[in-house]
Amino acid sequence: MLVADIGGGTSDFSLVRVGPQRRAATDRRTDILANHGVHIAGTDFDRAVNLAAILPLAGYRSKTPEGREVPASIYFDLATWHLINTTYAPARVVEIRRMRPMYADGRMHARLLGILRHRLGHQLAARAEQAKIAVAEHGSARVDLGAVETRLAVAFDADQQNTALAANLERIVAAARETAHRAQISQAQVQAVYFTGGSTGLLPLVERIAAQFPQADAVHGNRFTSVVSGLALAAQRRFT
Repeated sequence: MLVADIGGGTSDFSLVRVGPQRRAATDRRTDILANHGVHIAGTDFDRAVNLAAILPLAGYRSKTPEGREVPASIYFDLATWHLINTTYAPARVVEIRRMRPMYADGRMHARLLGILRHRLGHQLAARAEQAKIAVAEHGSARVDLGAVETRLAVAFDADQQNTALAANLERIVAAARETAHRAQISQAQVQAVYFTGGSTGLLPLVERIAAQFPQADAVHGNRFTSVVSGLALAAQRRFT
């Protein structure tokens, strides 16, 4: 069984042996054939959605009067959760204010400056996460950006999300394949893929991982509690 735990910060895989003849053993170390993972998961998806759907309305990838793209570092920081606070620093705001001549469309610069002045970066990150979930559940989302500008909003759909997340999804899928390789197990030998973690609610990701193991049954645990439930069962078996 390949266990795929796709959470908020990492995507982790374990290839393990399971079965009735093994469940009574308290030491299961020999049943763990390989572990692997990548530091890509839900917050990276949110960042990609932010850059694809929201921040272009504040000038990301917009043009200078000469036709070049405006500098992008401020947008990357605004879309990266642990760096958002750095964009509010007074010196950074002054720097962005002085960049006004670089923007062919002054509205884009005004929106960016407003986001920094009113410290809206975390709110936009939350909007990106909400849009990601809405698209995963309903196929489309309307992102309300009224805090940035009155009546400002943007539509975002599944095709756009799939394009935005493509590179991240491929790296996660590659990590799943690499786990089987490290276990010296062919992908066809995997009999089940067990999905857990909040980001397994993203159907295209689940489908792409499952497609790598054509003989395996897809098993879905509780996305938010299956890991801790397993730890509790293991502790009960070990200590009582």
